Amino acid sequence: MHFSILFLFWGWLLSTECKAHWQGKEIHEVYKKGSRPQRQRREAHGESHKQGSPILKRSPDITKSPLTKSEQLLRIDDHDFSMRPGFGGPAIPVGVDVQVESLDSISEVDMDFTMTLYLRHYWKDERLSFPSTNNQSMTFDGRLVKKIWVPDMFFVHSKRSFIHDTTTDNVMLRVQPDGKVLYSLRVTVTAMCNMDFSRFPLDTQTCSLEIESYAYTEDDLMLYWKNGNDSLKTDERISLSQFLIQEFHTTTKLAFYSSTGWYNRLYINFTLRRHIFFFLLQTYFPATLMVMLSWVSFWIDRRAVPARVPLGITTVLTMSTIITGVNASMPRVSYIKAVDIYLWVSFVFVFLSVLEYAAVNYLTTVQERKERKLRDKLPCTCAVPQPRQMMMDGTYSDGEVNELGQYVSENGEKQDRMMVQLALGSERNSNRRKSQRYSSMKIDTHAIDKYSRIIFPGAYILFNLIYWSIFS
Repeated sequence: MHFSILFLFWGWLLSTECKAHWQGKEIHEVYKKGSRPQRQRREAHGESHKQGSPILKRSPDITKSPLTKSEQLLRIDDHDFSMRPGFGGPAIPVGVDVQVESLDSISEVDMDFTMTLYLRHYWKDERLSFPSTNNQSMTFDGRLVKKIWVPDMFFVHSKRSFIHDTTTDNVMLRVQPDGKVLYSLRVTVTAMCNMDFSRFPLDTQTCSLEIESYAYTEDDLMLYWKNGNDSLKTDERISLSQFLIQEFHTTTKLAFYSSTGWYNRLYINFTLRRHIFFFLLQTYFPATLMVMLSWVSFWIDRRAVPARVPLGITTVLTMSTIITGVNASMPRVSYIKAVDIYLWVSFVFVFLSVLEYAAVNYLTTVQERKERKLRDKLPCTCAVPQPRQMMMDGTYSDGEVNELGQYVSENGEKQDRMMVQLALGSERNSNRRKSQRYSSMKIDTHAIDKYSRIIFPGAYILFNLIYWSIFS
């Protein structure tokens, strides 16, 4: 009995030791195998202790070392970046170049333009120099910009501007080992453009975007175009619906402020020429057609009042609508534009055609009234015998036969009857002479329409020749 109990106890101890031994062996094998990154790190760590060939060795670059912070490498905490580089010495040169991405819009009413561009600054700050065996630059985003000195550029005469921030702030900072810095940002700016509309819509506008330092005068900061006129690059796909971009060029000037001094100012100038075809279709052709339509009334009978009056009124109202529509999309300038000259002269031609019919109608009415009065004044001589032959001076010839068929001699009988007939003949001749004088003074109203058919088109064609020769 005691022997069986001891045998069971010894078997239990043996099984427990075997189980512990196999578990330890499995853990050791798992640790020895490990994950793939762990094996690579262990192998690399083991190889670092081995003696290799010097040709296969590569010197580490501390600029790419993840163990070194950029602030520590650039020694940002060791310097005061609120001061410009080389403070107290000569002016720091800051080069600028610009790449225009798009010219978004031109507004005649607000007299401004909107442009999206890449603005790049170049300068040297020895405080940012760092050791590098490979002379490789370091690139940062906008978070480091707030910790170092950057030029304080702003856009003169700008109304609105912002830095794009999708998906992050579109700002880039690149530092060379010798301290040269490239600072680039993507900006959209809306700036003022003084436009001259005296030749609108046959005009050419010149606008400029002006860049200047806000705080530093020319004694502290020398602003210049990095590569001259080649510092300005544009996208060939830039186009506008109403304008043709003729030229981009750069200039540099000095700006003076009475309270602060002289500042360097950079100019991005561009010239725009307006497309005329849109305004030919929307303004010039309709106005010309309305003027030609007003001439149709010259071929309509002057007695057709219901036909000629509505035609004249319709053309006048249409011209008024065209003038109002053009001025609604333009600024309220105090001078006359080229399109105003054309539209108002066309309006005058249309209005004169209405006045022409009014004059014809009035003169026709006056003529008919005078003829009616003249007919009323003529006596009725239907019962009075009239002589057959009569001289122009109203006297009868010798030996003339009277109306009753009786011969009347020079000193013959019936002299009383001859005197009565002579008096009646003299009165009729007097009325006839008055009628002839009136007929010679009478105005041919139909001739006014015939002359208008030639004068109005000829004058309008002459106006168009003069207008387009001056403004085109």
